[in-house]
Amino acid sequence: MPITIIAPKPAQQRYAAPQDSPDASDSEEGDDLSEGGADLEGDISMGHRPAKKARTDGKYEIVTPGEVITDDPQWMRGHGTYVSPAATSIISSVAGTVTRTNKLLSVRPLRARYTPEVGDLVVGRIVEVQAKRWRVDVGSTQLASLPLSAINLPGGILRRRTDTDELQIRTFFAEGDLLVAEVQQLYQDGGAVLHTRSLKYGKLRNGIFVAVSGMGGGGGVVRSRRQVWTLDAANGGGQIDIVLGVNGYVWISKHVEPVLAEDQKTTPTTAGPITNAPTTTGITNLEESVSATMYSSQNDRIEVETMREIARLRGVITALVENGLRVDEDMVMKGYHEAVEMALTYGEGGQDDVYLGGERGEQLAAVLRGR
Repeated sequence: MPITIIAPKPAQQRYAAPQDSPDASDSEEGDDLSEGGADLEGDISMGHRPAKKARTDGKYEIVTPGEVITDDPQWMRGHGTYVSPAATSIISSVAGTVTRTNKLLSVRPLRARYTPEVGDLVVGRIVEVQAKRWRVDVGSTQLASLPLSAINLPGGILRRRTDTDELQIRTFFAEGDLLVAEVQQLYQDGGAVLHTRSLKYGKLRNGIFVAVSGMGGGGGVVRSRRQVWTLDAANGGGQIDIVLGVNGYVWISKHVEPVLAEDQKTTPTTAGPITNAPTTTGITNLEESVSATMYSSQNDRIEVETMREIARLRGVITALVENGLRVDEDMVMKGYHEAVEMALTYGEGGQDDVYLGGERGEQLAAVLRGR
């Protein structure tokens, strides 16, 4: 039986540029070239692919990988861009927004991992315990390092670390523990070294962990004047601590007063003993101020009212990120007060409603944008 070989059908044109469009000549040269992609059927020429042009969205110029930002040779390329060997055009290597600083062009990615900088306050999770250090996940391309010599010992003792401390290293931090620390220095490869020598740093308890976008790009936690603060919650929620890690990790917890030593609870004076006298923390009384429970993993009892307000704060931060707003102290406080008022409107039968997803989150963001 004879076999008939049928010639392949020509590729269909999926997109035709208007005749008055400047890209019409490019689309005539190759039917499917404007769509991009790989040649799966072998019937499309992949050579001399026309370069994509950057497009604008309002006041921001949005580019995707492979788009030509400019052909002008007076511009210098920055982060997120590259120049092909056979041309002088600056091409984007990531998807993001174009930023211009003098004659420097760079692309800020819409989503990227956190890049550590010295002095950043970060929230991290212990993922590995080694001989003299811990490996901490801070949302960066590499795990950060927390040396044993860069933490406070129980009781605030200032001494060199010994072999006994190395054997008891898991009594300070173990795998899975959350902590707040500061970036002390950076390695040449971008790795960060942390420390928790201040009393405001250390292990985190009595709260909830939230992971949002950080300084890698896009909306999310930004560097601000204050990353840690305590607010007085509404509806009898007491005091709540908020830690905004620059790396996009957030911790919301019940505020717990530091536990003083037994000899500090009663301060004798000429007029008699004074119970719970306020004390100040300085270099001389650091040892008495640091409690032995600073590395405890046991959570305290949290009241229902406090848990409700913690959940409301988490909803506020999530709504800010989902709607592209920055997350800092000012926006969180404004969003929280607005969320308390919204709860009275949506609550049924006078009940408090802490849900801030979907349309409620968009409404909250719209109110904050209007202020």
